[in-house]
Amino acid sequence: MIERAASTWPECDLPDGLLAVRAAEGDEDAFAVLVRRHSRPLLTLALCMLGSPQDAEDAVQEAFVSAWRRLPEYRHGAEFRTWMYRITVNRCLTMRGRRPAPLPLGTVAEPVAGDAWSQPERVAEQDAAAADLTRALAGLDAGQRICWILREVQGLPYKEIALVTRTSEPTVRGRLFRARRSLQEAMGPWR
Repeated sequence: MIERAASTWPECDLPDGLLAVRAAEGDEDAFAVLVRRHSRPLLTLALCMLGSPQDAEDAVQEAFVSAWRRLPEYRHGAEFRTWMYRITVNRCLTMRGRRPAPLPLGTVAEPVAGDAWSQPERVAEQDAAAADLTRALAGLDAGQRICWILREVQGLPYKEIALVTRTSEPTVRGRLFRARRSLQEAMGPWR
């Protein structure tokens, strides 16, 4: 359905707000465009929070199902993206509450032959640094971790992070400060 919407629905350059209104009226193609636009960043967020690609896909799929059902409740004054981040974060927190999971940042890409970083000791060093960062992120409290992921991985502005986390901008700034300080201490040996 997503591919069909992208290829046959000529209005896919419409803003999210208008697409959300149409989707709330039952327009599945409008919702498919929203899903296509926002799936990748939401999957990245969910993967950082949950650590498992399968769990991340499940969380994002459940978030979109929830959004489809709750579209009539959507306040069009807020950005659709912010609303989806909030739904996805809540879904991930619920899933993490059911079972604790590691927080891997991803896998190391296959080294290119002849690349200076393809030496076995370099690859091992990268793996160890990524594992230490994963442990350091897992050691942050949930609020700090979510703020850090939304800012450093997703690139959201402070105001939008505050909306997603239902806190104030000063709270977001404080959480980010503490998260960065903790990560800096944990990663000190790698500098």
